[in-house]
Amino acid sequence: LDPMLAASFDEVAQKVMHCVFHYVSTYLILSSAALLLIGFGKLRNSGAALMVRFIAVNYAVFGIWQLGLVFSSDIPSAPTKLFQWTFFFIIAACAWLGAARLTESTSEESDSV
Repeated sequence: LDPMLAASFDEVAQKVMHCVFHYVSTYLILSSAALLLIGFGKLRNSGAALMVRFIAVNYAVFGIWQLGLVFSSDIPSAPTKLFQWTFFFIIAACAWLGAARLTESTSEESDSV
């Protein structure tokens, strides 16, 4: 963040990028907290699986977008240097599988009631 803030370009664009950095950081932290709370059984309700799927789709889109940037880049060995896409896809897959498991466990609990 510091190199971008120290760079010489349009101040409005610079402030927008600064805000976007914090928006994304906040989203990543809050979605991680939600996944952890749901995973540890502290936030289980009828909408939990839907929220996990929403987060999974977001991370999958982040991964797709990152791959688009990787393959449109002129950076040598870009897929290994801009590797964030791997983590986005891993989180998306784990969240999607977790949502399926959550749906199963929720339906089993409602069947036993």
